[in-house]
Amino acid sequence: MKIEESNIVETNDYRVIIYPASRPFETKEAKIITEKLFDFLSTWAAHGKPLSSSFKIEKNQFIVICVDEEKEMASGCSIDALGKIMKEIDDEYHLGLFDRMKASFIENGEVKTLKLIDFKTKIRNGEISKDIQVFDFSKNTYLEFLGNFLLPFERSWAASIK
Repeated sequence: MKIEESNIVETNDYRVIIYPASRPFETKEAKIITEKLFDFLSTWAAHGKPLSSSFKIEKNQFIVICVDEEKEMASGCSIDALGKIMKEIDDEYHLGLFDRMKASFIENGEVKTLKLIDFKTKIRNGEISKDIQVFDFSKNTYLEFLGNFLLPFERSWAASIK
């Protein structure tokens, strides 16, 4: 059972799993990824019970999966099944969905992604202005995602880079 994207109620605090790609999706990739995720989520279950879930592709680069765990908790096996389909997508399109050692940010209206070490070096050297917005992939709930997924540099995790 799926929560259609248009029916997500902003006050419900769904569990969120964010898969950040290292680059934007090409149009054809986004279409195929969308089809695969719709197919997967329509049958996604925990211990035989359907999971109420949905997804969205944010900024054409980040896959955000939402699960309403008030109806049914995602189990270890169901999370493994999600990981398997995401790994298949990652392997097919070389997206770096499981590489957590990267930083994504918006500079001059454009989403950019760098290896974390390069991002830190460029911040320290002043090659990247602190007048950027930084993505935070550690959000676990939909309300956290809505309010804190993209933050000004000074309010983000990146502000601690010295």
